[in-house]
Amino acid sequence: MKINELLARFETENDCKKYLTERRWPTGVRCPKCNSEKVFHVTHRPFHWVCKKCNKNGYRFSVLTKTVFENTKYPLRDWFKVIFLMYSSKKGMSAHQIHRMLGTGSYETAWYMCHRIRAAMRNDEFFRLVGEVEVDETYVGGKNRNRHKNKRTSGTGGIGKIPVVAAIARKGSIVAKVIEEADTKTLDKFVNETVSDTVKLVATDENPSYRLLKNEGYPHETVSHSKGEYVRGNVHTAHIDSFWSLLKRGIVGNYHKVSRDYLPLYVAEFTFRHNHRKDPDIFGSIIAGC
Repeated sequence: MKINELLARFETENDCKKYLTERRWPTGVRCPKCNSEKVFHVTHRPFHWVCKKCNKNGYRFSVLTKTVFENTKYPLRDWFKVIFLMYSSKKGMSAHQIHRMLGTGSYETAWYMCHRIRAAMRNDEFFRLVGEVEVDETYVGGKNRNRHKNKRTSGTGGIGKIPVVAAIARKGSIVAKVIEEADTKTLDKFVNETVSDTVKLVATDENPSYRLLKNEGYPHETVSHSKGEYVRGNVHTAHIDSFWSLLKRGIVGNYHKVSRDYLPLYVAEFTFRHNHRKDPDIFGSIIAGC
């Protein structure tokens, strides 16, 4: 969908609410509280219903109830514009930029809207990856030399940074997660949860934290980056390295700074865009998750 198509399709609030209703309840309206399909339309209030199953006095709800759009003063048309800008930018778009382009009341408003939409992009349910899978971890954080003197840490690598682990099926989906520590127990558990036991290949670097994978029955192969080896036949981590590069370029170039508390939402945003990169209706997929 192009921006002119978006504006033409959603000219009014009723256009937006009708589309949201269709995407949220494709098989018919259900109560968001008890999931009952026995609901009654409030004739004098469009896009409002009543459910008497979960409340004898009648539980009233609207198409916005229990969505990211609930309790907001901004029209759905503006929300839809923000969604479009966020998914159409490969490396993401900052709240400052969205605020400048759309003229939201304040930067805080744009920031609030962006984080709610990122929350809608999170997907904790997924199929375990199959085929040829690459697993790797990275560390998100500024360079030590660029930090304030009293915030600098001793050591190299990921000290003082936030670890993120991911598994990607080549030409398929990716699963990424912010973790507390990139130790053997954590990484091994992540692989067991995300990678199928029928996988053809699990490719990693020489990190010893993955040493248990072969003993657990995974066809595990490694490449030694420290020795200048980046590919050996079909053993490499090029796909996951490309994702890390995209994530970090987005953080450094667009967001500039991401806190530990909100990093999982940014990771969810980049993961969603990657997994839906070939989705012809990516806009509808986001709306359905709202």
